[in-house]
Amino acid sequence: MSSGGGHGGGLPGLSIIEGWLGGAHAEGGFTAEGKYFMIAGAAEVISFFMVAPAQSVTNFEFLLFVSPLWIPVLLAHFAYLRYWQAGKVEFIAKQAKVLLEIKLPRESTKTPLSMEIFFSNIALASGEATWYKRLIQGRSRPTWSFELVSLGGRVHLYVWCRAVFRRALESFMYAQYPGVEIIEAVDYSRLIDPTHEPYQMAAFEYLHTNPVDAYPIKTYVEFGLDKPQKPEEQTDPMAQMLETLGSLGPKEQMWIQFVIRSTKYEKYEGRKNKAGKQYTWKDEGKEEIEKIRESLVTKSEYVDPATGKMVSTKGFPNPTEGDKDRIKAIEQNIGKTAFDVGIRTIYCAPSDAYHKSMGSITSNLFKPFNSEKYNGLKPGQRWSEHFNDYPWEDPGGHHLAHAMHSVLHFYRRRAFFYPPYIGKWNTMSVEELATLIHIPSSVVTTPSLDRIQSSSAEAPPNLPT
Repeated sequence: MSSGGGHGGGLPGLSIIEGWLGGAHAEGGFTAEGKYFMIAGAAEVISFFMVAPAQSVTNFEFLLFVSPLWIPVLLAHFAYLRYWQAGKVEFIAKQAKVLLEIKLPRESTKTPLSMEIFFSNIALASGEATWYKRLIQGRSRPTWSFELVSLGGRVHLYVWCRAVFRRALESFMYAQYPGVEIIEAVDYSRLIDPTHEPYQMAAFEYLHTNPVDAYPIKTYVEFGLDKPQKPEEQTDPMAQMLETLGSLGPKEQMWIQFVIRSTKYEKYEGRKNKAGKQYTWKDEGKEEIEKIRESLVTKSEYVDPATGKMVSTKGFPNPTEGDKDRIKAIEQNIGKTAFDVGIRTIYCAPSDAYHKSMGSITSNLFKPFNSEKYNGLKPGQRWSEHFNDYPWEDPGGHHLAHAMHSVLHFYRRRAFFYPPYIGKWNTMSVEELATLIHIPSSVVTTPSLDRIQSSSAEAPPNLPT
C-alpha cells in the first residue's frame, strides 16, 4: 500500500524522507527502497555494539524501561491508521460504479466555459459532513474519473463514477451539451493485460511545474476560447492531444485519466491557517500574494541625526506589470471552485507495434498547457519516470515490471486519493480542469474522434397516433 508522499497517514516525517529520496533519485540516477535502509540500520546497530558493547546494553535497557510509554503510542498510531484505511476500503468497495461513454455531437460551438460550469456542478462533498462519517464510518466524498482513450487510433471519452451519481452527471452534461449521447460502456482497461508478453507499456503521472498550486496553467481564457470565435481563428490546445491519440496504429492504445474530487485540506496534512482553521489551497494562494507584495517593498536605512542610531524604514511597493499580473492570476484562480486532480497516462502495444518514441511524447503530452510565467504540468517521479535507464539501476527489470503491474491495478481501480493508492495530486480550479478536458468544438477535426453522425430526439408529445 503506497504512502503516496505521506497523504492520508504514515510515520511522522515520512513524507519529508520520501521527498528527499525522490529528489536524490532525480539527480543521481538510483532508486532507494526501504529494505536497504532497514539493512543499513541493523548493520549500524551491530557495528556500534561491537565498538561499545556496554553502552549498547545500557541504551537497550533504557528503551526497554520506557517501553510502556512509547510502545502503546506507536501501536495506537498504527492501529488507527489501519482502521481508517480498512474503513475507506470497505466503504469504497461497497459503492456500485459505472463507466459511461460520452458520444460527441457532430456539430458543436460550445466553449470550454460550458465544461467549467459542468465541473462546478459536480463539485460535491457529500458523505463527509461529520467526523463520525469521515473517521469512524470511513465515508468519502465522490471521486470521478474523466478519461480520453485511444483504442487502435479511435478516440473515445469516458466518465467513471459511482452509479448513484449517474443521474446527476447526465443531467449536468445534457444541460451544457444537449447534443451529446451518454451510454454505459465496457471497461476497456480490463480487456487486455499490457503488463505481460507480447505487450510493452509506459506509464506516467503528472505534477505541477510550480509546487504552488495557486499559480494557474495556461487556461482556455488565454487562448481566447472564453468567447465564440470564427472557426479559422480558434486555437484549442486540446487538439494536439487528440491528434496524438488519433495517430496511433491499430495495435496501439493510450489511456489518459483525470481522477478528481472536490478539494478540501488533505494535501496540507493538518496544517492550520492564521485563523486556526484547516489550511487550504486558498490560504496557500493568499500567502503567495503576501510574499510577492513583501518582495516589492523597498527598504532603506539612515542614521537618525537626533539619536545617532541606525533607523530602518519601508517604502511603498513598486510592482511591475508582471507582478500585477501574477497577483491577478492567483486571485482569479483561487476565487473559483477547485478539485484535487490526479493525472495518469498509460501507453501500450505489442512488441512489434510498440514505438519507443511514444514514451517521450506521452511524458510531454501536456506541454501546450504550460505557462512559462505561472504553472504547467510535467511527469512526476513515479512509474516509468522513476527509472533513468542506468545499467546499475534495475539490472533484471524486475522493479519496472512490478511498477507496471501496480500502476495498471491502480488505473483500473481509479485509485488516487484513498487506499490502495494515495498518490501525489495537483489542486486545480474548474477553469484549469475545463481547459485540460472538455467537449471539443467542431473546429477540432481529428478524423478518428468519434462523433454522432446524426442528431436524435424524442417524438413530439402531440403527435397523432
